[in-house]
Amino acid sequence: MARDTLTQSEIDSLISALSSGEIEDKAPPDKEKYQPYDFRRPTKFSKEQLKTMHIMHENYSRITGNFLTAFLRVPVKLEVVSVAQVTYEEFIFSLPIPTLMTIFNMSPELGMAMLETNSNFVFTLIDLLFGGEGNPPGKIRELTEIEISVMRGVIERLLDNLSYVWKGIATLSPQIESIDTNPQFNQVVSSSETIALITISAQVKEVQGLLNLCFPYMTLERVLPNLTAQHWFNQFQQAPDRAKESDIEKSLSAASVEVAAILGRATITLDDFFHLQEGDVLTLHRQNGEPLEVLVESTPVFLAQPGLKGKQLAVQIIDWMGKEGGLDE
Repeated sequence: MARDTLTQSEIDSLISALSSGEIEDKAPPDKEKYQPYDFRRPTKFSKEQLKTMHIMHENYSRITGNFLTAFLRVPVKLEVVSVAQVTYEEFIFSLPIPTLMTIFNMSPELGMAMLETNSNFVFTLIDLLFGGEGNPPGKIRELTEIEISVMRGVIERLLDNLSYVWKGIATLSPQIESIDTNPQFNQVVSSSETIALITISAQVKEVQGLLNLCFPYMTLERVLPNLTAQHWFNQFQQAPDRAKESDIEKSLSAASVEVAAILGRATITLDDFFHLQEGDVLTLHRQNGEPLEVLVESTPVFLAQPGLKGKQLAVQIIDWMGKEGGLDE
């Protein structure tokens, strides 16, 4: 039967052999030569690919911030906080409830991705769009169907901007598949699937919020060879002026302008003005049947005829106005 321990004489012999150099003392390998690898969280995106996504979404943040500033008519600043690869499970369980989770199809060739907009950001936008000052509620609550419908329109514009910044890497045509307030109900990919997670801070007036863009590895796998900074920059260097024009166009298209139809004008004395009473009739300079002037931000732009649309007063544009207030030739 084999012995499990050494005798004293055997121990003495080993020590003597080590001292004389007959046996080489091999120290355990330096731990720093090894890099830990977590098989539960495999590294699928390279550092170069994550860096490129950071650059792309810095551009996305700038464009989307400009759009929201023009759309909401209040200062909005978006900034990329981090770009990381995590598992889908880690992402889902890190989210608060309720939050607004949008599942969208990037394109028929790629597949699904997610946009999460947290409650501070969502409720601030809703309050502004409903005519408020942009103050989120003191206590977070569930969104109503009307509020989700309003946010759907905003999110569609946010996804449109993705198409622009991903141009050259992939051709996107984002389509919303579903919107939910409980992210744990959205099992788009397996829990262990690796995702690229882009976290963007959003400051609307004085309110801080977050947006999270989640791109599963399986969605981006076929375009990963294009996901390099050099490739992305080359696409934009081909037409820098067009890129700037697109930024300006996106911002201007969402800007609100005041439009007013002028029924007519009259000139009266100050004495007549002071003696005006209910029931008095003012004679306008405009003839019956003559087109109305339509002002855009106090500038005469159109000629129109008055009428009704349903139960609302309305005007129908019939022509442009020239610089001198008449019809263009």
